[in-house]
Amino acid sequence: MKKPRLAAIEYIRGVSMLGVVGIHVGAAYLGQHMTPEAVANPHIVALLEIFTRFSVPIFFFISAFGLFYNLDLSQPFVYKDFIKRRYKAVVVPYVVWSLFYIIHYCILWGDPGPLNPITILYDLFFGLANYQLYFMVLLIWFYLLMPLWVWLVKHLDIMKLALLLLFQIGINYVLCFLWNPYTVTNPILQKFLIHHLNYWVIHYVFIFLLGGYLAVHMDGFMKFLEKYRSQIVVAFWTTVGAHLGYYYYLLNVRGYTPLEGVATAHQLAPTGVIYTLGASIFFFTIFTVWQLPERCRPVLAILGKHSYFVYLAHPLALTYLGFLYDDLGILLTAPMTIIYYLLVVAATLLLAVGMRRLGEHYPIINKATIGVYPKK
Repeated sequence: MKKPRLAAIEYIRGVSMLGVVGIHVGAAYLGQHMTPEAVANPHIVALLEIFTRFSVPIFFFISAFGLFYNLDLSQPFVYKDFIKRRYKAVVVPYVVWSLFYIIHYCILWGDPGPLNPITILYDLFFGLANYQLYFMVLLIWFYLLMPLWVWLVKHLDIMKLALLLLFQIGINYVLCFLWNPYTVTNPILQKFLIHHLNYWVIHYVFIFLLGGYLAVHMDGFMKFLEKYRSQIVVAFWTTVGAHLGYYYYLLNVRGYTPLEGVATAHQLAPTGVIYTLGASIFFFTIFTVWQLPERCRPVLAILGKHSYFVYLAHPLALTYLGFLYDDLGILLTAPMTIIYYLLVVAATLLLAVGMRRLGEHYPIINKATIGVYPKK
């Protein structure tokens, strides 16, 4: 029997999408403030680049939650059917958007170099056609390894999850802060190691399996949320404070620049992993246990429905609104950066709605861009 739809999954997708756009707007802001004459405002950077750091890993949490929520573990897992569905939903849009961004770059900058077939394959494998697409590569690898995740979720318990969390913090610290892939001299192997963040699922295995485990144990999870709702809120803001505190410690005690702080206090840092855990449980609590104001639900539903397209397309708005800012001589001060962020979200969301409606008349558009097929 099909389980009832969980609006929380869609709502969290929308919130996550807003965070991802914030990260990339923050990168644009930092790009203008890397000289002694233009010093970045550390608080704007904290808002756009640190507070939003749960955004990418929480996508893996809700992806796994959605997969396992609708999966009957008492039945054999049919890998072929699963891959066929994921191929349509993820692989096709990934390839379409990657080729689009490659061609767009070549036309925009008059550089045909990326059209080399070897370069195209290289970019597709590592998710390098545009800066947000590496997430899709990681997701594809998670799907390819789905039989392993099914087996692991069947054998997980709370103690094993706690040990997995410690492993995640440890392995991320080693691979992100202690290990240097540039010490490898073989040029081919070095490329694979340099881009390990783009396809090594080991960096996000805890949050993915946590989503799967909680989906399988949904009844117990909901009772937990009901019982500890207040403590969950406190725990979340504690993790926010810890992650922001780490960033400000790097700036004020260690003397890091905001750019160096962002490069260190990311989602794979120890505080980032804990923050992602806190955010995942917090948002699920907010969207299931707490009673949201009724006027918030349509907004969250729209953001969630179009989050996939916005995630894939928002670099276009960033680019062309950035050109407009340049033409008008507008610098990315703190207020103008916030306006820039709102414009990027609004423009991409409007494009998403328009394309979705156009795709209802020409289904190939929705199939190619967001993997949505007409209902039979």
